[in-house]
Amino acid sequence: MHMLLLNALLKGPAVKPAPEPASWALEELARALGERARRKLGRSLSIREVDAGSCNACELEIHALNNPVYDIERFGLKFVASPRHADVLLVTGPVTWNMREALERTYAATPDPKWVVAAGDCARDCGVFAGSYACAGPVSSVIPVDLHIPGCPPQPMDLLKGLMGLIDAACCDGKRHAAR
Repeated sequence: MHMLLLNALLKGPAVKPAPEPASWALEELARALGERARRKLGRSLSIREVDAGSCNACELEIHALNNPVYDIERFGLKFVASPRHADVLLVTGPVTWNMREALERTYAATPDPKWVVAAGDCARDCGVFAGSYACAGPVSSVIPVDLHIPGCPPQPMDLLKGLMGLIDAACCDGKRHAAR
């Protein structure tokens, strides 16, 4: 133990530099998404994230959208605490039996027009949890899904591109439109 501490003191902290994102691509994508949301909805896009039983890898990538690298709130996209204020339900993980009713209630509490995004392989087809006794099934077996974003977990840029596709496919008539 003493050698580990001495090594850490002599060598300094082990820090790996963060990969350089294509900042211009990120800013362009996020800005376009924010502008399209305001044009189509008349306001910024509000997202309610729902963990229906995931391993939390998708949540880490979703939370990265709010960190200083991505910082999507500067473009008018925001995460909300209540489904009553949400335009989009961003659901992760396979739906477990314990979360089935909660997901149905959250969907019912979200005002129309609303869109449901299944983020990650587990939300699409239960992923590695397929066949588990604890799984009620994928998100689409419980509530209607408008968009599937593949990946285990999906990268933050993939999440932004998926939301962009969802907004592009949405019409201003208040109806739900599939963007699969």
